[in-house]
Amino acid sequence: MNKDNSSKIKDLIRTIPNYPKNGIMFRDITTLIGDAEGLKLTLDAFCEFASNLEFDIVAGIEARGFIFAPMVAYKMNKPFVPIRKKGKLPGKTLSQNYKLEYGEDTIEMHEGAVTKGQKVLLIDDLLATGGTATAAAQLIIQAGGIVEHSAFVVDLPDLHGKDVLNAQNINVHCIVEFEGE
Repeated sequence: MNKDNSSKIKDLIRTIPNYPKNGIMFRDITTLIGDAEGLKLTLDAFCEFASNLEFDIVAGIEARGFIFAPMVAYKMNKPFVPIRKKGKLPGKTLSQNYKLEYGEDTIEMHEGAVTKGQKVLLIDDLLATGGTATAAAQLIIQAGGIVEHSAFVVDLPDLHGKDVLNAQNINVHCIVEFEGE
């Protein structure tokens, strides 16, 4: 992706200070996806990255990962697997607990959505501490899948999520980054 397009994407992401709590600079992608050119540039950036990879499935993390991952799956002619919050999927699921800054949560994936040896590209909107992405990767691994690559619109490098995923041998691609939390 060229620097001009990256700058356009970054400029379209709104920052909301002190949300959801004091001291947090919330990076709001609704202004990005609400702009047709910005949405297209973001999808093109994901697909450009994905075109150089070998993978079988695209997985997206609820909720904002659902915006980008199905579109990438469609453009790359791959199936899409949703990774959802606990209790949102019907049928048998695999579950993974993970820690948040303010507590604990659980995500789930349907049993059989990923099978042994399948390579999965994991997509979400934002990488902070890497906790949610790590939990999603653990779900995929529990199912027998392989997560070598992940992609995010935004990286918050000060929170070291990229280091957390890299330590698990998961390559990380981010379109833009913002300093701070």
